[in-house]
Amino acid sequence: MRSKLIYGALRPVGNRYTLCQLASQATRRFHKPNTRIQDTMNEVLTRFSQVEASEQVMRQATEAEKLAQGRRLAA
Repeated sequence: MRSKLIYGALRPVGNRYTLCQLASQATRRFHKPNTRIQDTMNEVLTRFSQVEASEQVMRQATEAEKLAQGRRLAA
């Protein structure tokens, strides 16, 4: 089930590493207390798969890649 959501969410993002970074950030922000994290993650992946490749998603992906690159350089 979740693998279908992941492949659908890869369409607008394109990069698996970026998808993981964006999905984890979105899951932390959208998670509600007393709910399962798995359900929140599934909802986030569903929303990613429904989004067209818009400038906002691509801008967030670029920012996440820059942040990750800065962290790699610091390590």
